[in-house]
Amino acid sequence: QLVESGGGSVQAGGSLRLSCVASGYTIRNSCMGWFRQAPGKEREGVVVIDSDGSTTYTGSVKGRFTISKDNAKNTLYLQMNSLKPEDTAMYYCASGPLIWADSSSYCLRDRSFYNYWGQGTQVTVSS
Repeated sequence: QLVESGGGSVQAGGSLRLSCVASGYTIRNSCMGWFRQAPGKEREGVVVIDSDGSTTYTGSVKGRFTISKDNAKNTLYLQMNSLKPEDTAMYYCASGPLIWADSSSYCLRDRSFYNYWGQGTQVTVSS
């Protein structure tokens, strides 16, 4: 189970920190990611993090958003700074198996690779 929190309404330029607590399994050896879906749009991968901490961001949030995780707390975070109105969306936490190739693991921002999802938390940014 994944439970998100931390969403809300802020003005452009503001910050929010999302949290996602996992239960029933450990996030240590999983691909973890934040996805978002705006009304009328497809769900997109914002950022994902591998078991070794390597990350992949979508271009529109690079330099503004930071993903992190606390394996001891089994919790995933998303620090969002310099928020823009176009960041307005429902944000979802997701988990999926690591992808292995040549003895190395990696994670993709493709939602089809994620099989556990939280209920979502709304982020609204006003101009």
